[in-house]
Amino acid sequence: MNDLATPSETQPSGGESTDVNRLELTPRVIVLGLLLSVVMGAANVYVGLKAGMTVSASIPAAVMAMLLFKLLFRQSSILEANQVQTAASAGESLAAGIIFTMPAMIMIGYWQTFDFWTVSLVALTGGLLGILFMIPMRKVFVIDNPDLTYPEGVACAAVLKAGAADKAESNAGFSLIAGGILGVIFKLAAGFFDVVSESLQTATATASRIFYFGGDLSPMLVAVGFIVRLNVALLIFLGGAISWLIAIPLYGHADLFETPLDGAWDIWSNQIRYVGVGAMVVGGFSSLITVRKGLLAAVTELWSGISRPKESQTNLQRDIPSAVVLVLGIACIVMLAAINYRFTGGIGITALATVVMLVMGFFFTAVASYIVGLVGNSNSPVSGMTITSVLVAGGLLYLFNYSGMEAMVATLGIAAIVCCIACTSGDVCNDLKTGSLVGAAPFRQQIMQILGVLVAAFVMAPILTLLHNNTEGGIGGSLLPAPQASLFAALAKSFSGEGTLPWGMIRNGAVIGFAILIIDAFLKQRKAAFRMHLMPIAVGMYLPFGLATPILIGGLIAHLYSRRAPKSEHDHVLHRGVLFSSGVIAGEALTAVGIACWAAMELSSLKIPLPAPIVTALSLAAAVAIVACFAIFAKPAQEE
Repeated sequence: MNDLATPSETQPSGGESTDVNRLELTPRVIVLGLLLSVVMGAANVYVGLKAGMTVSASIPAAVMAMLLFKLLFRQSSILEANQVQTAASAGESLAAGIIFTMPAMIMIGYWQTFDFWTVSLVALTGGLLGILFMIPMRKVFVIDNPDLTYPEGVACAAVLKAGAADKAESNAGFSLIAGGILGVIFKLAAGFFDVVSESLQTATATASRIFYFGGDLSPMLVAVGFIVRLNVALLIFLGGAISWLIAIPLYGHADLFETPLDGAWDIWSNQIRYVGVGAMVVGGFSSLITVRKGLLAAVTELWSGISRPKESQTNLQRDIPSAVVLVLGIACIVMLAAINYRFTGGIGITALATVVMLVMGFFFTAVASYIVGLVGNSNSPVSGMTITSVLVAGGLLYLFNYSGMEAMVATLGIAAIVCCIACTSGDVCNDLKTGSLVGAAPFRQQIMQILGVLVAAFVMAPILTLLHNNTEGGIGGSLLPAPQASLFAALAKSFSGEGTLPWGMIRNGAVIGFAILIIDAFLKQRKAAFRMHLMPIAVGMYLPFGLATPILIGGLIAHLYSRRAPKSEHDHVLHRGVLFSSGVIAGEALTAVGIACWAAMELSSLKIPLPAPIVTALSLAAAVAIVACFAIFAKPAQEE
């Protein structure tokens, strides 16, 4: 049996041992970490385009690293596994920043296909700035703030420690593989053989009112719900219910559309989803107000590191030096200016956009770090931050008399960089929390994060191009709706004078957002177990309702298995289910990318022509089978 030792087992109280120091940032760690960064990045490109959200790659990457190290090497360290998950999650977070924004360039007509160098440089620059901005904030948000628990970072540390103690390794590997098989089978059946439908939906009209209900059949969405758990899954469903079950019937006008189903989608797309935008804007500004003290402390920490270098720091206290941060930061600013000039071709608008990117990126680094510390990386309100940046950027460009395509691409460029910064910085602080719990050296983790971003940045454009060119309807179609990108495209068009927004709906959403904040403050004061976090509700409002239904089912399954356990034990009870869910997500997403590759080689899929009633019956059977698989494979091992 291999020796996978924890730092506490090999590190004396006076400092780091030579063995632990040696078995942390090793060649095998770098190779495996960068490989998983690419794989998790590619998988999350698909997940985000379809589901409108991504999930953390930390835990599945940590488990895969431990399993591979145990199988292939006689000795390995918990710190090596931690470094692998650090790089892998960097690729996952970068995917979220790109897919929420870059497809909007095609939707506004600026691109016909994804520009490789522009997408790659946006990803690289935004990812690097997310890491660099987070470095002076590490002490403020990760070490010295007891209110921020970092639930996903703590859970990942628990997984690493369990692996180090040789606990349930075979179960972990089995759960990941079983989940992957389920994801592969479903995607092949739906996307390659076409024997089951991707979704089931219906709508009816009564007295000019449209009533809609539907649900996607993807096991990946059930997996997302299991990972985010019932509170967040229920809030996403609540947001969807507000839009689809309440607002659309109230809006009416069924007689204006050919079918009730067409009417439901048209009303939601052009009117109702903007209620979610108003709520997100309120959430974005509320988050800024919440972290104002942390921002000031971070600036103080950065200035302290520059003006007087810290004395005699151990590896467990040391970050990448402030001078290095500044040099890399200056290089990023130069790249930002080059990107903006490539977008717009104007010196004035380039200077304005670059300044806005930097200022808003720094602010939202603090917001992302704070929110991730409260509710986890998977639940970070990146959409709200990006919408806020779109509104601020669009407003400033309008005040400076920029309009048309020039203003649209500048606005979306700002949003893309800010989104990458927010996604990456939230992931960084989550990983640094895990590292602090297992005894990792922060500066080594930061190096690994930079390497992960560097590699993953150059696979984003090829994956986007594959999916856009080889998926029916492309990105923005029914199979890959890319809800955030379509929303940002509409916002950019409005501010540039190329379109109009339903400001009344946005105002209504802002009112709802304020009401939800008040309700949540009351629940927080009462120390209630259930919270009304604004961002998941707002996300549910502007996501297609079909996504919310399976997410709720996943949350209910997680609640079923954890309801009798104390909250402190939920991570342990649901550990097997989280691994199974991670396998499902990776299996379905990577199969979708594989199908796109197959189509790109001009090889036809093996679609089986079946009558519609049979496809519907098979789809219903698939839905039942998916829920049954989660009920079986996500069941806690100790209950078996």
